[in-house]
Amino acid sequence: MRDVRRRTLLSAIGATAATGGAVGAAGAAGPASDPHDPRVRRLLDRMTVEEKLGQLQQLPWGWDTGPGGGASEAVKKAEDATRAGRLGSVLSIFGAKATNALQRIAVEESRLGIPLVFGLDVIHGFWTTFPIPLAQAASFDPDVARKDGEVSAKEARSNGVHWTFSPMMDVTHEPRWGRIAEGNGEDPYLTAAFAAAKVEGYQGERGEDGSDGSAAYGAKDRVAACAKHFVAYGGAEGGRDYNTVDVSESRLRNLYLPPFKAALEAGAATVMASFNTISGVPAHGNSHTLTDILKKEWGFDGVVVSDWSGVQELIPHGFAEDGAAAARLALDAGVDMEMTSTHLLTYGKKLLREGKISGARLDDAVARILRLKFDLGLFDDPYVDEGDTVDGPTAAAREAARETAARSMVLLKNEDHPKSKHKVLPLKPSVRSIAVVGPFGDSGDLLGTWSFPAAVKKYPSVKVLDAVRRAAPGAKVTYARGVDPEGEDTGGIPRAVAAARAAEVTVVVVGEPPAMSGEAASRGDIGLPGGQEKLVAAVAATGKPFVVVLVNGRPLTMGGWLDSAPAVLEAWHPGLEAGNAIADVLFGKVVPGGKLPVSFPRTVGQIPVHYNHESTGRPYDADNKYSSKYLDLPPDPQFPFGHGLSYTTFETGEPKLSRERIAAHALRRGDTLEVSVAVTNTGDRAGDEVVQLYVHDVTASITQPVRKLRGFRRVTLGPGESRTVRFRIGADDLGFWTNAQDGEFRVEEGTVDLYVGSSSRATARRRLTIT
Repeated sequence: MRDVRRRTLLSAIGATAATGGAVGAAGAAGPASDPHDPRVRRLLDRMTVEEKLGQLQQLPWGWDTGPGGGASEAVKKAEDATRAGRLGSVLSIFGAKATNALQRIAVEESRLGIPLVFGLDVIHGFWTTFPIPLAQAASFDPDVARKDGEVSAKEARSNGVHWTFSPMMDVTHEPRWGRIAEGNGEDPYLTAAFAAAKVEGYQGERGEDGSDGSAAYGAKDRVAACAKHFVAYGGAEGGRDYNTVDVSESRLRNLYLPPFKAALEAGAATVMASFNTISGVPAHGNSHTLTDILKKEWGFDGVVVSDWSGVQELIPHGFAEDGAAAARLALDAGVDMEMTSTHLLTYGKKLLREGKISGARLDDAVARILRLKFDLGLFDDPYVDEGDTVDGPTAAAREAARETAARSMVLLKNEDHPKSKHKVLPLKPSVRSIAVVGPFGDSGDLLGTWSFPAAVKKYPSVKVLDAVRRAAPGAKVTYARGVDPEGEDTGGIPRAVAAARAAEVTVVVVGEPPAMSGEAASRGDIGLPGGQEKLVAAVAATGKPFVVVLVNGRPLTMGGWLDSAPAVLEAWHPGLEAGNAIADVLFGKVVPGGKLPVSFPRTVGQIPVHYNHESTGRPYDADNKYSSKYLDLPPDPQFPFGHGLSYTTFETGEPKLSRERIAAHALRRGDTLEVSVAVTNTGDRAGDEVVQLYVHDVTASITQPVRKLRGFRRVTLGPGESRTVRFRIGADDLGFWTNAQDGEFRVEEGTVDLYVGSSSRATARRRLTIT
């Protein structure tokens, strides 16, 4: 049967096309241009204008309907367009039977039999929900993101999904912005490392199929990745989603673009445009970013897809006067596929006839989409084997989710309790009584934003209460909710206080519901919602030992309760195995080793506060009123980027350089130097430390950040064990982009300070001179 399907597809493009040259790897040699891959060229020559425009269209599917059901207008629209050969892609469809049925219409009923590509938001898991991406970044271990991508790709592809709209790599200094949960925090270097790893997890590493570096995502356990949102979406003013971004060229290139470059170098097949304007020009109509930088300067030859109705939104942006203008502006700027709105399909033929868009640009966009389908193997085998469908988390996938969740947690605080005279954490499994209190202690809703809706219903997260009971089987474990997640009613607090008084130790589980972070979930106040702070204060007033476990999708302000809490564990939204992973850390089965990928502000009025801020002419001076500061706040965040404690202690030595002087021209031609540092576990148990390298260009033609992360390494050390960690740095680490519109990267002569330590507050320093 598979051979029959293959012959049907190949007949559409001609016999010689089956032996055409290899498909170009995304982001490789350069943008699409004639001559096209022979298979693509032959197919393009047979297509009508309507069929070409159809390939540029992506339509949504109904979650709970299937082909032929007639229950959804969206479904019928997609089926009719498929049959007419005027549809290139469908999003939000999944399941082997549903995708095969719609694909069969495309392959067997349309004139040319061109297969559809099916896309879905697989953000941090399909059936197996991993920790949110912000949490994954806290692991400072890119293999965490890689494992998520591998598991998610296998589950999704077996359910007919070819393409995920992930990873999101929007660097942001704005914790009020809900979509911070989907990204990797405030630093471009860390984000770039995780973006590349996630792409490799989804797609496979280039060349792993035995070729010379071409796409590996044609395999039946891989999906095409989508680097989003291009670009500067994380700079939204006021943290309000979809809002304006005003950004200089140097900041665009130094802060927002590096993760995208890393993702494309890892082979990302597609890129998604962002909702925001970029210095007055909407991203969907921004030829400078989509064409000049992405397609020409970087040579990206993959697909640029719009975000949901992003082409249509050029009209309310005030950039396009109507749908026809929106179609023209988006296509000319570099958008290749339109998601949900239909202006390219509706107005494209008229625009061509009037000479307002070119046939060459249309063919370029269609060629990119067809090459994606060839890369995915859809012309060889467009269907999913319904007998091989993964229909739920496997034991191995659950274990991976549990390990990565625990690896992503950050111990913010762990002090001696005044009565017990020892640290609250780790808890002893022999403890006789434990109170679990708080609105999330007995919750199965710790999966996080952008979890796969079908998985949310079928596979809720493991509850903290249940996991604590398993971790301490001999203990009496009681539970009291105290307050609702967002409610102001404090009537349940006395019961929670009684439970805390009766227990040896209390675990207070508070934070945000998943719906309070993610897209369209910006917050003006990022403290604990509702009456949760009152619950923490009431438990603290008992004088008994307790630990606060935070489950949240963004940095939170902590107010007065932080001083009264002897121990605080940042667990984020940990995913499917939430409760088990939290218990693993609380009871010391896993020693916490995560670090913050984003600064935690003291109050909202302090935002933006981030470690990689630029120098000012009047830097903070506590004794000088006329310096850059607030009258009522310290200058630094509550917890800085890179902060995280352990159940053991570490000592980082003084950094050493392989050379203390290097020529700028040598760096420009690829020369490097080594930074090494010894790190020692000075405690009595094994644990993980993340050694971090920061650079500061002391004097430059453009003011530089006071620190930039340029290396990190997570190492596991036994008690008393030492290791030398080595970093190699070069021009990319010591130079910067200027404000030149056509892109100018400089490595200048001068002095650079190199800092090494366990957070962005590292003090161990070595000076490098660039001559």
